[in-house]
Amino acid sequence: MKYCPNCGAASNDNALFCGECGTPLNGGAAPGGNEAQGAASYEQPVVEPKVDNTAYNNTDQNSGYQNNGYQNAGYQNNGYQNGGYQNNGYQNNGYQGGGYGYQNNSGIVPRSIPVAIILSLVTCGIYGIYWMIKINDEVNQLSGDINGTSGGMVVLFTLITCGIYGWFWIYKMGQKVDAIKGMPGGNSAILYLLLQFFGLGIVNYCLIQDVINKAVQ
Repeated sequence: MKYCPNCGAASNDNALFCGECGTPLNGGAAPGGNEAQGAASYEQPVVEPKVDNTAYNNTDQNSGYQNNGYQNAGYQNNGYQNGGYQNNGYQNNGYQGGGYGYQNNSGIVPRSIPVAIILSLVTCGIYGIYWMIKINDEVNQLSGDINGTSGGMVVLFTLITCGIYGWFWIYKMGQKVDAIKGMPGGNSAILYLLLQFFGLGIVNYCLIQDVINKAVQ
């Protein structure tokens, strides 16, 4: 005998459907028995457990790569952009900040060459002395010669030696100017000596000032 798993009615062994309720008959379990309960349990839909991605999303996205890792605390804020190459490296303290690639140009401002010539003529050379002191100190700063002779001492030594020290000074200035331009071993020193020999010392001042102006701009 077969028993209906739905209503429990008995049917023949060869019956395919329950005569009472029409339920398909697949087994012979007694109504209300363990086998009927097992069949009912087996036919229950299986619910897949829901995977909670909160931990992964919050960890990886908010606390890892995106917020506290590469983007905010690494490359972008504290690395290459703000604390590395841009602010403390090449741009501010290196080639760009120091003119032709030497030292810091802090405090040096470009000077108008025509105005300096006119002031030297109008003041009968007094401004020319000041001009020489300034270009000496600025060239020392730009070339990195922090222990170089100051402009005031250059004037004093030139007066004491009756102008002889001035020849040595203009030669050294030529070497330092070549260093500022990134051309060590250039010919500026020889050029300055020739101009000095022909009484064109003010032209030397103009050439030196032009290099300074380009370096700080």
